[in-house]
Amino acid sequence: MASGPDVTRADAAVRAWLAGGATPDRSVLRAAVKESLGVLAAAAPGRSVEVRVPPFGAVQCVIGPRHGRGTPPNVVETDPRTWLALATGALTWEEAIASGALLASGTRSAEVAHLLPLA
Repeated sequence: MASGPDVTRADAAVRAWLAGGATPDRSVLRAAVKESLGVLAAAAPGRSVEVRVPPFGAVQCVIGPRHGRGTPPNVVETDPRTWLALATGALTWEEAIASGALLASGTRSAEVAHLLPLA
């Protein structure tokens, strides 16, 4: 993961937002989502589950059968705020599913829950 003053400020801005503070700049949110998705993909390399956080990014992860064309059978999709809350441990998988903020389809999608929060 990247480090330095800019990353520290961005991390603080995201955590403050998740706690009810002001919304960070779009560029900060985009960078936080992309970086956290990269951490997820590195922690669980593979192509059996697609994790989508529109409009900022998507990754394939989790070792297993690879999907071909069309919509993958195992998809996790959520908004940036929910994803970052999951990634930081501010929200649990179960809470996100129960609220409807997280959509998880397919038999392998729940494997992502075991990888959260991200280290």
